[in-house]
Amino acid sequence: FSFVEAMAAAAAKDQGAVEVPLDLIRLSLDEKVLVKLRGGRELRGRMHAFDQHLNMVLGDVEETITMYEVDEETYEEIVKTQKRRHQMLFVRGDGVILVSPPLRTVQQEEFILALKKK
Repeated sequence: FSFVEAMAAAAAKDQGAVEVPLDLIRLSLDEKVLVKLRGGRELRGRMHAFDQHLNMVLGDVEETITMYEVDEETYEEIVKTQKRRHQMLFVRGDGVILVSPPLRTVQQEEFILALKKK
């Protein structure tokens, strides 16, 4: 199984099939996700809410900012990263490039869905 097939199989079982891309995002609610943004920023945090524009509310967020500079003498590329932590963060959807749901096996997904039913 690929990740998408596993997510689709788990969703089809109890919550209806994955029919539109936002269904994969919906399945990631209350889960840790990776969000890549324009400008070399990455966010890793728990997704609390989202809308059709990919505006999101993330909690317990680690933000990684990657900056690239060129040394004027050697013309070598210098990569600098800066990390910050945020308790809660609103992310505007027009800056989102990618949202990566958590990687799980089919068994893990079935277990999580069973827990959410209780």
